[in-house]
Amino acid sequence: MPSEPAVSPLQRIGEFAALLRDHGFRVGVDEQRCMLRVAQQLGPAEPSAVESAWRAIACSDQRDWRRWREIFERFWWPQRVRGHVRVSQQARRSRDLRQVVQELRQQLDAGAAGQAPQTVGAQGSADHASAPDASPAPARERAQGGASRAEALHAREHQMWLPQDLAALQRLAADIAQRLRPRPTRRWRGAAAQAAARLDLRATLRRSVAWGGEPLQAAWRVRRVEPPRLFILADVSRSMEAHGAFFLRVARAFARECDARVFVFHVRLAEITALLGRDSAATQEQVNAVTAGFGAGTRIGACVQSFARGAARHQLVRGSRVWVFSDGFDTDSPELLGDALRELRGRGARISWFHPTRAVPQAAALQRARDCIDTFVPLASIADLAAARKVLH
Repeated sequence: MPSEPAVSPLQRIGEFAALLRDHGFRVGVDEQRCMLRVAQQLGPAEPSAVESAWRAIACSDQRDWRRWREIFERFWWPQRVRGHVRVSQQARRSRDLRQVVQELRQQLDAGAAGQAPQTVGAQGSADHASAPDASPAPARERAQGGASRAEALHAREHQMWLPQDLAALQRLAADIAQRLRPRPTRRWRGAAAQAAARLDLRATLRRSVAWGGEPLQAAWRVRRVEPPRLFILADVSRSMEAHGAFFLRVARAFARECDARVFVFHVRLAEITALLGRDSAATQEQVNAVTAGFGAGTRIGACVQSFARGAARHQLVRGSRVWVFSDGFDTDSPELLGDALRELRGRGARISWFHPTRAVPQAAALQRARDCIDTFVPLASIADLAAARKVLH
């Protein structure tokens, strides 16, 4: 009987957190991080202590507390649960909580010793990696059956991410946010003496009081600069269903890093900035509730026009960035999208269009509006976002 390759301890803990979310537990990224730290610190010798700590982390009310034991034992100790039979053509070696924590500690010890951590149970992988004819494959290369030599973080497109993946995405968003050119303002702020500084006469006179009216210490001012305002419009239509989850993760990273305002659109426009700022298992359900009820068509032109004239009318200023995440397929008239984007350009906004394909989409509406878009960026994975740092400024 063929067997599946053993999964890593991190993935196993991620599967358990996903199971808890499926049963209504409020287990988000922060709770999953705490569970991982508990498993690392307590070790395999105290599985009951790990369970007690995890129970305190995951349970938020009495109902969760009562259901915890059954879900926990069914996942980690299936041999103890009677009356539960699973029939499958493939078998995976069952590993309980003690084994998972032990493998996790072994990986940490190997990393501290300077060795590359290996997945326990994947026999022969180290020998194969050191073979003379082994050569690195391109990042996007895949073999038959779903096997790939690409690193999971850079090849993972639409799956559930682990906490370390989300942390890497957040660091990447911070790097891109720092590259965005600041916007100069008409206001001034106090600063040390610089080449472009201006003497602050009022502050200098105030300081002179301490020396009997002698201006012995000058005060200076420089022009204040502010980061550009960022607006993200994510397409959640039927054609973007496979890419919507990844786009929302990217939007959430920028909303946290540079206070970006995030909108979703289909046949109408809705803002979800407040929802993306929360760490809760119910956040995705609230986002789904906002996007529910949309029709079958995609009205990109009308939604962008609604954004320009309503939602961001008073915040769109010179130097603002507008990022549109969409494949460009629009059911409105082809001219409407171009008119809406020209209205944004007229307010001084810089527009970047993120598309999930390698080439620029050939939709009629998008082709007619190409002169209004500053940059086209392919975005289907985190590797694409890392490559876009050179053009996003």
